[in-house]
Amino acid sequence: MTTTMPAQRQPADRPRQRLVVVGNGMAGVRAVEEILARRGGSMFAITIYGDEPYGNYNRILLSNVLAGIEDEKEIFLNPLDWYRSNGIRLHAGVRVTRIDRYARAVFAPDGTAQPYDKLIIATGSRAFIPPINGVHRSDGTLTPGVFAFRTLDDCRQMIAAARGHRTAVVIGGGLLGLEAARGLQNHGLAVHLLHAAPTLMNAQLDAEAGQILRRSVEALGITVHTRARTTAVLGDDTVTGVTLADGTHIGADMVVIATGIRSNSELGARAGLEVERAIVTDDQMRAINDPDIYVVGECAQHRGEVYGLVAPLWEQATVLAEHITGANPHAAYHGSKIATKLKVAGCDVATMGLKEPERDDDEVVRFIEPRHGVYKSVVIRDGKLVGATLLGDTRKAAFLIQAFDRGLPLPKARLEMLFDIGTPPQEVGAAELADDTQVCNCNGVSKAALVACVQAGQKTVGGVMAATRAGKGCGSCKTLVTQIVEWAAGGEVEQDEAADWYVPAIPMDKPTLIAAVRERNLRSVSAVFAALAPDGQEDAASKMPLTSLLRTIWGRDYFDERDARFVNDRVHANIQKDGTFSVVPQIAGGVTTPAQLRRIADVAEKYNIPMVKITGGQRIDLLGVRKEDLPKVWADLDMPSGYAYGKSFRTVKTCVGLEFCRYGLGDSTALGIAIEKRFQGLESPAKMKLAVTGCPRNCAEALVKDLGVVAIEGGQWQIYVGGAAGAHIRKGDLLATVDTPDQVITLTGRFLQYYRENARWLERTYSFVPRLGIDKIRDVVVDDSDGIAADLDARMQQAVDAYSDPWLEGRDPVTAGQFRTSLPLVDLPKVPVR
Repeated sequence: MTTTMPAQRQPADRPRQRLVVVGNGMAGVRAVEEILARRGGSMFAITIYGDEPYGNYNRILLSNVLAGIEDEKEIFLNPLDWYRSNGIRLHAGVRVTRIDRYARAVFAPDGTAQPYDKLIIATGSRAFIPPINGVHRSDGTLTPGVFAFRTLDDCRQMIAAARGHRTAVVIGGGLLGLEAARGLQNHGLAVHLLHAAPTLMNAQLDAEAGQILRRSVEALGITVHTRARTTAVLGDDTVTGVTLADGTHIGADMVVIATGIRSNSELGARAGLEVERAIVTDDQMRAINDPDIYVVGECAQHRGEVYGLVAPLWEQATVLAEHITGANPHAAYHGSKIATKLKVAGCDVATMGLKEPERDDDEVVRFIEPRHGVYKSVVIRDGKLVGATLLGDTRKAAFLIQAFDRGLPLPKARLEMLFDIGTPPQEVGAAELADDTQVCNCNGVSKAALVACVQAGQKTVGGVMAATRAGKGCGSCKTLVTQIVEWAAGGEVEQDEAADWYVPAIPMDKPTLIAAVRERNLRSVSAVFAALAPDGQEDAASKMPLTSLLRTIWGRDYFDERDARFVNDRVHANIQKDGTFSVVPQIAGGVTTPAQLRRIADVAEKYNIPMVKITGGQRIDLLGVRKEDLPKVWADLDMPSGYAYGKSFRTVKTCVGLEFCRYGLGDSTALGIAIEKRFQGLESPAKMKLAVTGCPRNCAEALVKDLGVVAIEGGQWQIYVGGAAGAHIRKGDLLATVDTPDQVITLTGRFLQYYRENARWLERTYSFVPRLGIDKIRDVVVDDSDGIAADLDARMQQAVDAYSDPWLEGRDPVTAGQFRTSLPLVDLPKVPVR
């Protein structure tokens, strides 16, 4: 694919030189951006060749795409319009196969030639595939079920394969392997991570830090095997597992190889350029035996080093642009000091320089807290920081990176380097950073660039991030970016308009969006996109919250589009890490019968369910149910869904209450059952957990639930809202004290409806209540200050009337493949499936 814009006319005595760039990746395009920033567009007619049929994208974010955190379109750095607007001719999906240095031209596979005056080679690197038996087919392609993890197409293929597989093996315990393992686990696969070295991320971490990282990874449910050298991939037409050097066999139906990279330097070697580990360059990033050919990125070797991180690529691109445009003919690259801060499989990591001391007089300070996954160490030589590792707590990373880069004086109390002890609080750190401190390693954004953006008039954090790309990589620098923007704006940071949008794709807050949906009678997610999104553009991240919102507004009259649901909501069960599902039937108020218990036991035995567990919500969880067995399990249970999987009303926990407990002041059991029966399965922005307790002794923990009810003296009931006792702990606020169970049910319904209509997507009540304030909520829900109480009651009744048990779909599936097994466990008829 080729895209171009007419070249601007130049004076006859100043014809533009022909600049050809081989490589449309992050390094090559960054070099072009730097050239354009130095008015290189008037000097050069630029042509770019790229292997992949796309614009330039951020390869670092592929792990986020794999994990489902970001959509593909969010990782593109330069869309095709950017090339057109800058007069760049792009040959997307065209690989250069030959460079003729004497004819000064590059050649494509079809034999066409593109002359150059100056050439930039930015061919990057490729995934290294170790010599493992069974990895390749006879034609040299990867065996079906084996994947490299390097390109957007690799990522797409892995996502597609994950939908039909149960167990994955990831070979390689470095950064990319860890991210691949976490991403596949997010798709419901059981993951085995194999690493030949004894320590994960051994290039960056010492043995102690690696062991702490291993615990954190294993706590996610990923099985880690170190000192595990893979010798063979098993299976003929499809992968069935791997064999290790010690004879161990690990069953799997998907293998991902993330064992490092190798520079793509063959093109330079065939052209006669000096090549060792990569194409050898001088300090101006020119090939050492051809001054008209520049080399940048992972295919460049400078002073014996080949860099695989982003920050050195940006530094190389800057020097290249300074030299090729003549902006600074003396610009020179002297190598990079490697410092990086990122999030690996959910764990914050920052590393720089040495990971361990190398000399007897190197000074080392370490703090290790394995139970909390924290490891901190610094290595000091001659009073200067020469290495640091932070794992689990990276709050001091900005200071350490600055000290490492600049050789700054270090505090005499070395512990201050790891903790804020006697030092200014972190919030003032932005003022202390040097202007050229690199804040965003992923996209090479300095403090000065952020400040300049603010001074140019951008006063929102989101706007600065969009304009500079800071924070758009791994995301670990967002806190520091925010601090710098706030400091640079002198306290005049403006609220990002998009922060109030209910979904990213539609520029409306929730009340406005609800009004528009009702006014236009929009009853499906696609209809909402078509009517309200700019240019009707659909957005994957907006589908689930819109689905929830439409079900809240329309009840049974909502038009269901199943592709807008998460897998849990499509099959009405909670997917587990091994690809099986968890089934939780309703046991209202925690009260069951011998007949129900027998039925649950019979089902567990009949379907070989591996675990039966009592939950914290006084229910019974059947764990390990195969997808294809779900309809039969529900039919045999013949009990309603308990909604343990949904963003919805979950359960009401109760104590023994009045009938048996000698301390009981109110019939908590009966009230809890009544509440649960009335509001069962209620759609919500986030899950809702309730409790009713029969006295202030609070055995049902009502004070730390989304809504809790407590019986008190005099036959009254107290209603508390906004409590939490999970990762967040908060005592609920007292909403009201009422005299009867009917009043409890009315105010419960009214509060839940108010929350459903006004909370942000995934905002639990423990955030919603303090955000609005309990006084405001009490005024609306109890005192009817806005005159909407009757409307809230009516809309809640409409939702209650629309209820139907989703497990009934097991008898008549909504789609043909709704409960189709992800991986056939027995031979099935080979019927084509669209």
